[in-house]
Amino acid sequence: MDAKARNCLLQHREALEKDIKTSYIMDHMISAGVLTVSEEEKVKNEPTQQQRAAMLIKMILKKDNYSYISFYNALLHEGYKDLAALLSDGIPVVSFSNGKDSFGGITSYVRTVLCEGGVPQRPVVFVTRKKLVSAIQQKLSKLNGEPGWVTVYGMAGCGKSVLAAEAVRDHDFLEGCFPGGVHWVSVGKQDKAGLLMKLQNLCTRLDEDESFSQRLPLNIEEAKDRLRLLMLRKHPRSLLILDDVWDPWVLKAFDNQCQILLTTRDKSVTDSVMGSKYVVPVESGLGKEKGLEILSLFVNMKKADLPEQAHSIIKECKGSPLVVSLIGALLRDFPNRWDYYLRQLQNKQFKRIRKSSSYDYEALDEAMSISVEMLREDIKDYYTDLSIFPKDVKVPTKVLCVLWDMETEEVEDILQEFVNKSLLFCDRNGKSFRYHLHDLQVDFLTEKNRTQLQDLHKKIITQFQRYHQPHTLSSDQEDCMYWYSFLAYHMASANMHKELCALMFSLDWIKAKTELVGPAHLIHEFMEYRHILDEKVFKAETGEKLLEIKAHEDEVLCCAFSTDDKFIATCSVDKKVKIWNSMTGELVYTYDEHSEQVSCCHFTNNSHHLLLATGSSDCLLKLWDLNQNTCRNTLFGHTNSVNHCRFSPDDKLLASCSADGTLKFWDVKSANERKSINVKQFFLSSEEPQEDLEVIVKCCSWSPDGSKIMVAAKNKVFLFDVHTDSLLAEIYTGHHSTIQYCDFSPHNHLAVVALPQYCVELWDMDSCLKVADCRGHLSWVHCVMFSPDGSSFLTSSDDQTIRLWETKTKKVCENSAIVLKQEIDVAFQENEVMVLAIDNTGRLQLINGKTGQIDYLTEVQASCCCFSPHLQFVAFGGNDGAVQILELLNNRIFQSRTGHKNTVRHIQFTADGKSLISSSDDSTIQVWNWQSEEYVFLQAHRETVKDFRLLKNSRLLSWSLDGTVKVWNIITGRIEKDFVCHQHTVLSCDISSDGTKFSSTSADKTAKIWSFEHLSPLHELRGHKGCVRCSVFSVDSTLLATGDDNGEIRIWNVSNGELLHLCAPISIEEGAATHGGWVTDLCFSPDSKMLVSAGGYLKWWNVVTGESSQTFYTNGTNLKKIHVSPDFKTYVTVDSFGILYILQILE
Repeated sequence: MDAKARNCLLQHREALEKDIKTSYIMDHMISAGVLTVSEEEKVKNEPTQQQRAAMLIKMILKKDNYSYISFYNALLHEGYKDLAALLSDGIPVVSFSNGKDSFGGITSYVRTVLCEGGVPQRPVVFVTRKKLVSAIQQKLSKLNGEPGWVTVYGMAGCGKSVLAAEAVRDHDFLEGCFPGGVHWVSVGKQDKAGLLMKLQNLCTRLDEDESFSQRLPLNIEEAKDRLRLLMLRKHPRSLLILDDVWDPWVLKAFDNQCQILLTTRDKSVTDSVMGSKYVVPVESGLGKEKGLEILSLFVNMKKADLPEQAHSIIKECKGSPLVVSLIGALLRDFPNRWDYYLRQLQNKQFKRIRKSSSYDYEALDEAMSISVEMLREDIKDYYTDLSIFPKDVKVPTKVLCVLWDMETEEVEDILQEFVNKSLLFCDRNGKSFRYHLHDLQVDFLTEKNRTQLQDLHKKIITQFQRYHQPHTLSSDQEDCMYWYSFLAYHMASANMHKELCALMFSLDWIKAKTELVGPAHLIHEFMEYRHILDEKVFKAETGEKLLEIKAHEDEVLCCAFSTDDKFIATCSVDKKVKIWNSMTGELVYTYDEHSEQVSCCHFTNNSHHLLLATGSSDCLLKLWDLNQNTCRNTLFGHTNSVNHCRFSPDDKLLASCSADGTLKFWDVKSANERKSINVKQFFLSSEEPQEDLEVIVKCCSWSPDGSKIMVAAKNKVFLFDVHTDSLLAEIYTGHHSTIQYCDFSPHNHLAVVALPQYCVELWDMDSCLKVADCRGHLSWVHCVMFSPDGSSFLTSSDDQTIRLWETKTKKVCENSAIVLKQEIDVAFQENEVMVLAIDNTGRLQLINGKTGQIDYLTEVQASCCCFSPHLQFVAFGGNDGAVQILELLNNRIFQSRTGHKNTVRHIQFTADGKSLISSSDDSTIQVWNWQSEEYVFLQAHRETVKDFRLLKNSRLLSWSLDGTVKVWNIITGRIEKDFVCHQHTVLSCDISSDGTKFSSTSADKTAKIWSFEHLSPLHELRGHKGCVRCSVFSVDSTLLATGDDNGEIRIWNVSNGELLHLCAPISIEEGAATHGGWVTDLCFSPDSKMLVSAGGYLKWWNVVTGESSQTFYTNGTNLKKIHVSPDFKTYVTVDSFGILYILQILE
């Protein structure tokens, strides 16, 4: 080592020894190849943190310049920037090949990128699996900068996460494929609130300088939109790694034109996302040689020198890297116990009593049990305490300091013991540490300590109450986020119902938590613990619930009624099949013979001799006789997960669908395979090799006579002749994602297909023509089933609804859900909000916005509606050109007139309520004094009247698709002013509050400001790059806001036409709408300081700065209008799904 470097290290030795924590500093140095495992052990053997630091520095002083640089880099990466600065003057000058400062094959560029992206470090004991790493890199390269998915799948504990991290630990590969960086997200098993928190954390990490937004996204849709913009603008050409994905719906939040690498145990999770897809299977375990290599590194021996017992241990570990590491860590401490640990593994004396995990890993149970048994007696209870922490959660050191009532250094010393024995994992966050268990270890601990869990949860609550008051938690505390996220979970698990109610109804807690993480997680907790909180909330349940069964310990994947409706079968991720009495809910049988999750179940159609078929991810089908408690037959033949099974109408055959790309037929009587159809062959092309093509056969359905069978795979539906295997028909749905489900009508040739694009399609299988699109769901549709008589079908969706659709004789499907049309009128009176709306069944609804009460006024085929000034009457126009007036008091039609020749588009009472004005597609405006029954037609527009506004002194302003704006006298019917405003369609007008000016906007991409006194514009406002769709004056008439089809809003000075502000969430390439679509409506606040806009969603803007202050994301998009109360505190709109929103500003 250079004298300068050595002197610098000696000079600052005392400060370094006092502050650094050596464990992860040494990890960096071992990865860089400047420190050996035996040297690490020597450091770890020192009794205190300061003595360990002193020993490490003593070793570095005896090494070369590379060791100094490695130590310096490790300090930087671990957050010791102040200490690294002390050493910066002593950094020696060394020459690196190709300009890359590479240690141990990993450059500082790679270390920096992966550290910033949260990618886990290599395990201290690590062996390469070059073939698999190369395969992952090859698939990632195929993305070629375009959006897409690479899936690394395999069973639990097979090393998927380590392989994913290793694939990006390559300088040239990162620089060439992902120069924008790598971002790692540990996903795990999540509900929607947990996923939102993951997304919030990711957005915060990607937007550290808060240049995009200073607040967290409040829902998953907003987070998805924020993530898309961040990846597009701040982190282009970067890779997002999603580790341990369990559920397909989670990926929807990331399906936004990113390049994604994910690890999962279920390779079908990407079925319903868009983009290119590639898969890399990971064999179930390590090969023998790799397993021996791990053991040799743990015990610091050459592989050839390992005893014979090592080979038997690898065999008993079943190739699991996690299990091998647990045994290796034990042997490192007790190198003479090869025989003992081998016997323990073979004897299976620690076998778990019952399995709660969806994984079946007896070898892990043995290894975990041995490792826990070998812990020092004084720390065993501390490891038991870890049983209560949720999966996929990294727990800050400070939480454990509270739990154990210890100083940070004491806690870290105990936890390091667990880390050294591969019983715990640790991540760094600057100078602080966060700890977590592998999912399998959580399963083991939960099962082992099941009887103690309630007391353990109670212990952490008691300790929390000693240290904190909930409302005093500060966001700068290291453990703050953990308590806000999981305090309620611990209280509920401890059965501390009184304390939970006090917490959840504490206004201080609600306010603090909402400000920190938004309302979504809080709402989720109210739903999650509603059975505890029921006395105070959630009393208003609607819909009759006949039976509710807590059926399984994990997710229920399928259920089925028996033909006689006496039984219900359920199957689950927990590998169990259960039979229930459908009337009482009592459990009849439990079948536990599948070794993986059970995905499907189906009863025979004949109730005299009931059989149940089940299919599983273990590649097997099983037949169960309900008179027996065991499996009647096991059907072997599929080479991958069985997704679906159905008995033929006569029960002689069973059809099964699999991820191996085949449809198989089985003889029910003999349980032999009858025939197999390779569905995969219908997707082969010359461009893609067969081995790279993955086709998952999703589901099947028999024709009523059993002669044909319909099969769904990817984006196609096939119809096969059962007897000849010939392909009779092939339907391409035109969508780029997998069909979720299909079903044959029991009485005709119709088939219904469920798609992830929120819709269901009805097809005629004889003609291969689509009969109907059935839209109404607000999220993915996963299942669909015809009624026994074929007159209707049910659909189920991620939007948490089940909908009933009727199949009419005209082959049009009608949705049972009631939704509103977007043409509504709103009246704001004191504290009341009244909404007049037309629903999709043709009924006129009067809705109380405060109470939600709905009065159905009349059944009409209306196209528009409005209130009279004092809410005595309502008026509506129809498609037949008629206008009608209804008296609200007695709900009767009071007056009616048919004057228009085409659909009535807009309708409005005059201020005195005596006249009703309507405009129509027939280019006319009708002024009808409904009391005297006199009327006047305003006829001069050459094309459809777009809309109109009433002026003072019996005047009216109208604008049309013909490009003109006209001022009329509504008494005489004469034109008083005729403005030729634009060459193209006039899309909107607004009138200044002083009545002297009006604005016009057009498809010609301009807006204009006019005086009623002149026929030429005062100002022509240019700059918009899309159709200018709306405009509005401020209340003081000094400002004009305009919105266009690119999502852009501009604010202008009315007096001189100068552009004051350009409002857009972010400036992106032309053509990409920044408002989620067109800006369709605008409204200023009374003080002209705020502006609300409608488009793909609602946004509020600060007029002074031009910046967005808040966004509200509706379920649907394409909002047409926003109704705003005079005090600018209440907002009403209807989205494209027909959902009514009444929003109020919180004080």
